[in-house]
Amino acid sequence: MGKIVGAALVSHHPGLFQSDEFRIRMGNGTDSDLIAGYDRLRAKIDAVKPDTLIIFDTHWFTTGYHLIDGGRVYRGSYISDEMPWYLYGQAYNYQGNPQLAALIETVAVERGVMSKAIYDHDLPRHYATINVANKLARGERVVSVSNCQNCQPHHFIESGSVIAEAIARSVAPNSERVVLLASGALSHKFNQIDWVQKHPRIYHENNVSCPENIELDKEAIALMQAGNHASILDQWDSKFGRLPWEGFGGHYLQMIGALGARDCKAAGTALSDYENARGTGNIHMWFDV
Repeated sequence: MGKIVGAALVSHHPGLFQSDEFRIRMGNGTDSDLIAGYDRLRAKIDAVKPDTLIIFDTHWFTTGYHLIDGGRVYRGSYISDEMPWYLYGQAYNYQGNPQLAALIETVAVERGVMSKAIYDHDLPRHYATINVANKLARGERVVSVSNCQNCQPHHFIESGSVIAEAIARSVAPNSERVVLLASGALSHKFNQIDWVQKHPRIYHENNVSCPENIELDKEAIALMQAGNHASILDQWDSKFGRLPWEGFGGHYLQMIGALGARDCKAAGTALSDYENARGTGNIHMWFDV
């Protein structure tokens, strides 16, 4: 019988994939703490020994279905069409998990949830997957899950619940040990193209787009640290979802759906500072499950 052995909220922003010299210069002499945070996060992953990493990808926007990539292998070189001068040459090569993707679709059909597995190896990649896989995957299979753009919060939670049931149904010799990675930011309002930097360290929270977003991001972080996910969900429509979070918060909502939704009491451990990235609020946070 398979099980979820850990989960994390993970930043993937392109600034983290620039040269050490560039990042330190932009940090006013000190690197982003999210870089060291990847090593802290990998240590957590090493401790629970997963077979598969499921990445909830906030850049893979789909319509009509939650999609699960079911290819056996993905390899190539990634260049971002969003910022090709800045994020390019990201080589990737990792194994997928078609058996788990198929099982997720089976559970979804049984429950009447709109989730579908896609097995085409040519399925385009997005940097919310590539960046995280390149930093954190060390031989584990990697499965990406899309961010369906015509969903309400409860649809994302249902998608996560389906994934948890599929993991639980996996049996030897393919019983899965899975770490869930919610790849994306908290508040996700970009600074304008001609924005003037407020603090000389680009990563400093004062450079997040507005004080309200900083305040609400920190409120959400405190609730996560307390394992009080029910309060986040209860206030989603009135507070946190209005910011909005990256990808409508679908990465967090699917992860928490897989961990039990309002019943989830997994306390979060911050593995990095809270940092700015072009106005968005970013942090790495691990959840023991």
